[in-house]
Amino acid sequence: FDDFLTFLEPRLVEAHRILKPNGSLYFHIDYREVHYCKVLLDGIFGREAFINEIIWAYDYGGKPRNRWPAKHDNILFYAKDPRHYTFNADEVEREPYMAPGLVSPEKAARGKLPTDTWWHTIVATNGSEKTGYPTQKPLGVLRRILRASSNPGEVVLDFFAGSGTTGAACLELGRQFVLVDNNPEALQVMARRFAGVEDICWHGCENIDLTP
Repeated sequence: FDDFLTFLEPRLVEAHRILKPNGSLYFHIDYREVHYCKVLLDGIFGREAFINEIIWAYDYGGKPRNRWPAKHDNILFYAKDPRHYTFNADEVEREPYMAPGLVSPEKAARGKLPTDTWWHTIVATNGSEKTGYPTQKPLGVLRRILRASSNPGEVVLDFFAGSGTTGAACLELGRQFVLVDNNPEALQVMARRFAGVEDICWHGCENIDLTP
């Protein structure tokens, strides 16, 4: 887009409007745009509504030799009401301590709550999750977000749905979901991914072949 922020702003304004009072927004973007997008989100949600910047780090793909290889994306976490929002720390899958000898055996066995830096591989080209969609996100990242910031039965909205990973994670974790995209390729990938799942309704897709 010639003006990415102008494209984003009305969508983020609408996302803020329809969020439940205790709802939250996770906004995934890369390092080249995150600074501009944070200023935009601060203006919509309020600077006090900013909760975390999550660094999703991975180590996969080519590595240039003329700079530090860029191997992370950014996820901005905002709450509609920073005094009252869902965060289920006990539901998040814990991870091993990097130095387990520095904590008690009980703590080492239990693991620790992830920090704001998440080490998680991208979807490998030969991985079992692969749908063929170029910007597919791994289920593990979406599972962590959903466990932390939603409860079973609640509705999750992804208005840049792509390959539908948000919906797949919602099905696993007992959440309802609304997926939005206007890319015919994305809609076809989602149709294949959700083939056989009951109670999925497709709206505005009359002119698109959704044959799985």
